Amino acid sequence: MKIRTVIGAASAAFAIAIAAPASAHDAGEKVTGNFEQAIPNIPGKSLIAVVVDYPPGGASPPHTHAKSAFIYAYVISGRIESKVNDGPTRIYKAGESWSEPPGSSHPISRNASKTQPAKLLAVAVVDTDDKDQLTTPVK
Repeated sequence: MKIRTVIGAASAAFAIAIAAPASAHDAGEKVTGNFEQAIPNIPGKSLIAVVVDYPPGGASPPHTHAKSAFIYAYVISGRIESKVNDGPTRIYKAGESWSEPPGSSHPISRNASKTQPAKLLAVAVVDTDDKDQLTTPVK
């Protein structure tokens, strides 16, 4: 079983690529593979999970997700500021979650605190053929 980053772009953006001013990207995120498995009763689909650690002020670069990737994000600790597609920018605290439909744009994903770390679990159901390209940086 291989563990891959689900949120990565320009330094692991599924670290959940975040859209912030360039200065906010000085402190990036750390993405650690947590789980990867083909879904046995859904041929052609895989489940992938990663843990994203944001240092204080850390952010992921803006990115898009694979057209087949349904993403579920759960804040483990701290507060995460996130914007998906053209939706509102929201701050999620520990214990809160959101989802992202397949093919989403994730222009903002960052630690909402400049002084405390934050941690996020991101889980994706994706076409097995797309799992190596879960995120693409926005240029």
